Amino acid sequence: MDAEAPLLVIVDAANVVGSVPDGWWRDRRGAAERLRDRLAADGVPGHEGPVELVLVVEGAARGVESVPGVRVDAAPGSGDDRMVELVAEAAGRRVLVVTADRELRRRVMELGAEVAGPRTVRP
Repeated sequence: MDAEAPLLVIVDAANVVGSVPDGWWRDRRGAAERLRDRLAADGVPGHEGPVELVLVVEGAARGVESVPGVRVDAAPGSGDDRMVELVAEAAGRRVLVVTADRELRRRVMELGAEVAGPRTVRP
């Protein structure tokens, strides 16, 4: 485990945005941008210290830009597959994946990632 590297937090934008029925489906990109901005402002509650935040977007949310504190990764295909790739690339590092998707949770836990639900980053 790379104790020097900050915690890598990978956020499933579609899943987190979709966890609250607030009209996000009318403007998926705008909803992803609001989530990105909240992450940039608030970080990950309960995780003090350095954190590297990656927001994975797909579909209509592609095109959301990165901002200081949050790197946006536009999945070329499946967002779930991209998150699994990111976890695999971070082997030896502490990784937290934020999603409620059961299959994705299973896949990333097999690679050693921790998982948390959308409420971790969205009140």
